[in-house]
Amino acid sequence: MQHIRFPVMEVKEAYDVEHMRSTQSIQHELWPLDEIDPKKAKFPCCLVWTPLPIVSWLAPFIGHVGICREDGTILDFAGSNFVNADDFAFGAVARYLQLDRTQCCFATNLGGHTCKSGYKHAEFGTAITWDDALQSSSRYFEHKTYNLFTCNCHSFVANCLNRIFYGGSMSWNMINVAGLVLLKGQWVDAMSVLRSFLPFLLVLSLGVFMVGWPFLAALLSFSFLLLVWFLLGSYCFKTLLEC
Repeated sequence: MQHIRFPVMEVKEAYDVEHMRSTQSIQHELWPLDEIDPKKAKFPCCLVWTPLPIVSWLAPFIGHVGICREDGTILDFAGSNFVNADDFAFGAVARYLQLDRTQCCFATNLGGHTCKSGYKHAEFGTAITWDDALQSSSRYFEHKTYNLFTCNCHSFVANCLNRIFYGGSMSWNMINVAGLVLLKGQWVDAMSVLRSFLPFLLVLSLGVFMVGWPFLAALLSFSFLLLVWFLLGSYCFKTLLEC
């Protein structure tokens, strides 16, 4: 029986055409998003942030984060076995950052990956749309126990970003999610800035007035220890913060 051999060039061209069609099909599904509307709490494809009671009063760089569907609905990991939808825990959004869906990898199969880590991405878990990724991560975290220091809202958002390979990376964690929002996020309005920092300034002023400068040293030490914990857990001892 004679074996039929296809020229390598023809096979490669056929693969490139199929890959291009798959990519074009996915891009075609990226319909235009609605406008961001803070009054209705609608932030399409955004990361959102709000200060936490007590914790943010002592360390204002720590807050509660969520990620939004394409229609603007906010999802956030708000407690053990519970992903909140359209009811952002701990108050209104203070800061937001809209993400670019063209920086994501939406794959229907292994050949449809636009990222360079197809097998690794497929093993972690892929999605065919933005909302599909958020739904998959939500189902995953509905079986997780919430812990402020090991498995929290930042972990949920990082899982979503890794699932869509956002920005060509699958290394999203608590630290770089927080940094992305804090460094690039936009404030909703001036009141949001006041709501985020005024309690911290009041606590700081009252503490220094009543206790003196040792209170400031203790507060800075508290913030430093928190930062060290998350840095070590995220980059040196990843099993500590596995979620």
